[in-house]
Amino acid sequence: MLKLTRRWLRQLGPGLITGAADDDPSGIATYSQAGARFGYQLGWTLVLTYPLMVGIQMVSARMGRVTGHGLAANIGAHFPRPVLWAVVVLLVVANTINIAADIAAMGDAVNLLIGVDSHVPVVLIGFLCLSLQVFTSYQNYVRYLKWLTLALLAYVAVVFTVNVPWLEAAQGIVWPHFVLDSDSLTVIVAVFGTTISPYLFFWQAAQEVEDLNADPDAAPLRGAPEDARAHLRRIKVDTYIGMGFSNLIGLFIILSTAATLHSAGIRDITTSAQAAEALRPLAGHFAFVLFSLGIVGTGLLAVPVLAGSAAYAMAETFKWKAGLDLKLVQAREFYAIIALAMLGGVVIDFAPVDPIKALFWTAVVNGVIAVPIMVVMMLLADDPKVMGEFTITRRLKVLGWLATWTMAAAVIAMFVTA
Repeated sequence: MLKLTRRWLRQLGPGLITGAADDDPSGIATYSQAGARFGYQLGWTLVLTYPLMVGIQMVSARMGRVTGHGLAANIGAHFPRPVLWAVVVLLVVANTINIAADIAAMGDAVNLLIGVDSHVPVVLIGFLCLSLQVFTSYQNYVRYLKWLTLALLAYVAVVFTVNVPWLEAAQGIVWPHFVLDSDSLTVIVAVFGTTISPYLFFWQAAQEVEDLNADPDAAPLRGAPEDARAHLRRIKVDTYIGMGFSNLIGLFIILSTAATLHSAGIRDITTSAQAAEALRPLAGHFAFVLFSLGIVGTGLLAVPVLAGSAAYAMAETFKWKAGLDLKLVQAREFYAIIALAMLGGVVIDFAPVDPIKALFWTAVVNGVIAVPIMVVMMLLADDPKVMGEFTITRRLKVLGWLATWTMAAAVIAMFVTA
C-alpha cells in the first residue's frame, strides 16, 4: 500500500501545483462572493468547469512534453510575432496586478491574525517568494510548492466546522434555483474566469519543459516516442487530480461562506480577508483562523506561479535562457522578469490604487486574452507539424474546444453585463 501511494504521489507535479495555484487569494474572494451572494445555488459552476479545465490544461501540458518548448515558444514559431508580443505583454501586466491583489490579501490576513500593519507582511512576503524562486534549486522548489498545496485543506476543515445543510447544497449543484440577471451572470463569469486563466496554461507547459531539462536522460516525446505512453498517462493522472483538487476546494469555499455569511444576511464580500473577518462571529475563532491561514498559504503558492509564468512567457518570446534550475548568472533576464513582476506587485500595494478594483480589470484582460490563446493552443495541439504523431485525441479535442467556446461566451457576457 505504501509503495502504491508513493508511486501515485510521484506522478503528481505540474498539474497538482497548477490546480492549487488557481485557488489564490483573489480566487478565494470570488468563490466567497459567490457563496455569500447566492448561497448554494452556484455550486454547479465548479462541477461544470472541472472537465473544461482538465481539457485545456492537458492540452498545454502535452504540448510542453511533446515539443520540449513552452506555450510562448510554440506560438512564436507558428504565428506572427506581433500576436505573440501582444499576448505576452497583456499576460505580464495582468499577472503583476494579480500578484498585487494576492499579496495585499495575504497582508490583510496576517493583520487579522496577529495585528501587524499589513504593509509589513506585504514586503516580507514579496521578498520571501522572490528569494525562493531565485536561490532555490528547481527540485527543492517544486517540493516546497507541493507541500504548500496542503494549505488548501484548511478550507476542507472550515466546511466541517460549520453547519452545512448537505441536501440543500447538493440541490444547488444538481438543480439550482436563481434568477439569471446581470448580478448573477457577473458572478458566474467571474467564477469561470477565475478557474480558467491564461497564466495556468503557460505555467503547466513550462513545468513539463522544466521536468524534461531536469532529467538528463529525458527527451521531448517527438524525439522519444517510446516514452510517450508512460508520460502521457502521468500527465493525465496529474491533471485530473490537480484540477479536481482545485475545483473541490473552490466548492468548499462556496459551501462554507453560503452556510455562514449568506445565511446571516451578509451578501457583500469583495476580498478574501473580508470573508475571513466576517466568519469570526458566525463560525467561531477556529474557522476564522483556518480561513485566514488558507489565504496566506495559497498566496505563497500562487504568487510565485504568477511571476514564474510571466517570466517563462517573456523568456520564450525573446529567446532568453529560462528555468528555475539555472543559476542567477545563467538566466539574468528570466530572473529579472520574476523580480520586476514581484516588485511591481509590492509597489502597487503601496500606491494609491485599489488592488481589488485593479483585479477587476485583470479579470477583464485575462478573459479577453484567454480566448485567442485557447484557440491558438487548440490549433497547435491538433497540428502534426507541431505535435508529430501526438496530436490530441478526439475526446481531448472536444473538451478543449468546449472550454474555449464556453470562455468566449463568458467574455461576451462579461461585456454585455458591464
